[in-house]
Amino acid sequence: MPDNHMLNEMMKKFLDSLESEFAEGFLETLLKLMGLVLLLDQNYKRNIEGFKGRYQFLSSDDEITVAAIFDDDAMDVREEVISDPNITVIFKNGKALMNYLLSPKPDVLGSMLRQEVRLDGNLNYLYKFAYMAKRLQLMATGAV
Repeated sequence: MPDNHMLNEMMKKFLDSLESEFAEGFLETLLKLMGLVLLLDQNYKRNIEGFKGRYQFLSSDDEITVAAIFDDDAMDVREEVISDPNITVIFKNGKALMNYLLSPKPDVLGSMLRQEVRLDGNLNYLYKFAYMAKRLQLMATGAV
């Protein structure tokens, strides 16, 4: 099981990626941190108890091709296109992804109107993921 030093390092890397102008590594860092926190924090893990979901994240500029699969109270991250996702989210670029996931109140319609994101699938999955990402941000900054 990962130790607190590893968790602290991942939290620091996550915070650094939040402040970076380059968001390409943001999703990878976010998912690695999410996986680590799911292992270490039972309160956070409650978010996925009994949850099954298949997420496909892509970017129009082909910089992002990542999938997150939640099943059996665990998360599996893959750098590939998966079959049968519950939701596919195609962001204009990495920065658009970061801006959406870290927004205080993610606005799907606004992002779609600004042509920053295209969606295919059940939006409730996106809202759940955005909540979990925001919760990580608050945990990393000590706000919760």
